[in-house]
Amino acid sequence: MLSFEPVAILHDYAICIYGVISGGKEHDVPDLPFPRARTPIKPEPVPGKHSGYAELHCLTNYTFLEGASHPDELVVRALELGLNALAVTDRHSVAGVVRAHAAAKPAGLKLLIGSEIIPINRSKCVLLATDRAAYGRLCRLLTDGRRKAPKGECLLTFDDVAARAEGLIAGVLLDPNRLDEQRTELSAWKECFGDRCYAVGELHLGPRDAVLLQRFESVAKSCQVPLVAANGVYYHVRERRRLQDVLTAIRLGCSVHELGAHRFTNGERHLKAASEMRMLFPAEAVARTLEIADRCKFSLDELRYEYPEELCPKGELPLAYLKRMTWLGANKRYPDGVPEKVLKLLQHEMKLIEELRYEAYFLTVFDLVRFARNRQILCQGRGSAANSAVCFCLGVTSVDPDKVDVLFERFLSKERDEAPDIDIDFEHERREEVIQYLYEKYGRERAGMTATVITYRPRSAIRDVGKALGLSLDGIDRLAKSIDHGRDNQMGNRFVEAGFNLDSTVGQHIQGFVKEILGFPRHLSQHTGGMILTQGPLCELIPIENASMQDRTVVQWDKNDLDELGILKVDILALGMLSAIRKCFDMVRKHYDRTLTLATVPAEDPLVYDM
Repeated sequence: MLSFEPVAILHDYAICIYGVISGGKEHDVPDLPFPRARTPIKPEPVPGKHSGYAELHCLTNYTFLEGASHPDELVVRALELGLNALAVTDRHSVAGVVRAHAAAKPAGLKLLIGSEIIPINRSKCVLLATDRAAYGRLCRLLTDGRRKAPKGECLLTFDDVAARAEGLIAGVLLDPNRLDEQRTELSAWKECFGDRCYAVGELHLGPRDAVLLQRFESVAKSCQVPLVAANGVYYHVRERRRLQDVLTAIRLGCSVHELGAHRFTNGERHLKAASEMRMLFPAEAVARTLEIADRCKFSLDELRYEYPEELCPKGELPLAYLKRMTWLGANKRYPDGVPEKVLKLLQHEMKLIEELRYEAYFLTVFDLVRFARNRQILCQGRGSAANSAVCFCLGVTSVDPDKVDVLFERFLSKERDEAPDIDIDFEHERREEVIQYLYEKYGRERAGMTATVITYRPRSAIRDVGKALGLSLDGIDRLAKSIDHGRDNQMGNRFVEAGFNLDSTVGQHIQGFVKEILGFPRHLSQHTGGMILTQGPLCELIPIENASMQDRTVVQWDKNDLDELGILKVDILALGMLSAIRKCFDMVRKHYDRTLTLATVPAEDPLVYDM
């Protein structure tokens, strides 16, 4: 039943001994089977400490159920090792780069942005962006592959890659099992990428390392492509190797004991310092990583978000159009004259909107509401948007600022320096019409839904880890049901109550891995209604992929990622009660010949709110 068989542990010891005999670095004793729980990490700058190596091939746990470390863990470890730079290259994705960027920027670590791709019938390759334009082409390439495939998959050909090759560095990963075929392939890569093509060799203290290195050098030399060293990183420290086995078993739907060849032969796929890499590769292959890092100038700080321009009539500036629409709305709301209180509120709000340059955001929301009104779709702005007199005059909310005391700064504040957040509820039966309107108006290249990262919580972690360790399904189910959602402070007691001996190997495994996997991303889903609209191609800002729901497309970043980079979204939400209210309005109009709106429902009638 236990998944970590003695043979595997003996193999790790053998690899360590081999490393010493072959002149390699003396390794630590293999890790204990009980992994450490993750603690919050705050990377600190390490000035002047560089080892002369940049890791160019690294998967985070946003290569779902493969990478076994969080992006910030990899950044902190890279700093500890004194790496000159770290490339985040999740497979067919840039989902983890924002979190890595947020950790690397304050700590002063250079972060390279890229992705691992696998074209059909071609070598696996790492693509790195050298500048903003190249990053845009990388995002377009990933969008091309994702849009052609079902959710979660990517379908790319070599021709697809060649069409987006400009400005990208290609590190073709040498495969020990097909080096002869790769001679021809490598020549094609070089023809496409020119001096931006490199042959990437990876060695992990195996018994054939010396032979493989000779073959790597022979293939690279015959194709006149420089050989560069990398480690194919899956986790930041060796101790995560066991968790990576568990993740692989979860992904493949089997137990760790059944992994066979799908399991790495040792724990060497962790971040390494330059001194360790020089024991595996010639000095020039290690130094060449710095050459590549120097060629990569792009940073996520260069991304600039722009609202669509077609929000206002041609020849009219967005701010002027917003003011005109606001005053027109104010006159409709107050046919007998705009109250003095509301006039002052509108002037104050408009001044702040102008200073913070959010006029396009308000016009985006206004456009949505206007479309819904024209289609007789009931909608209502919720939350702090109700504190805005501008939103009331634009028809976004129905809270009359003349009748209530509202504080606009609760919604939008210069001191708080936060983007406005307007959530709009639409009738749940017709919300999809609004979403499809945006896709039709802006096109699939300029509109996409925000992602939601589904992460492991206690119950899902117990179920998946338990199955991977080969535990009985009834025991797993009993234990999972005993755990409160989102709480793990009493998890040890629950394990004991479910019959697990925490001092046993099984008990240590299940509890340790469950604690360590908590918070790990499992897959990307779509946000309930967050939409991103851009002036330029959204697919050059963030890769777009198919959602599981028909006619929906979703970007690879979630709300927190968008906030980190200052990218705004509009929340288009569904509310069943609005459907019920709209049907009530229809009945009142039919039977009493009286037309009501959300703004004209008689608040003084006690029956309205008593119900």
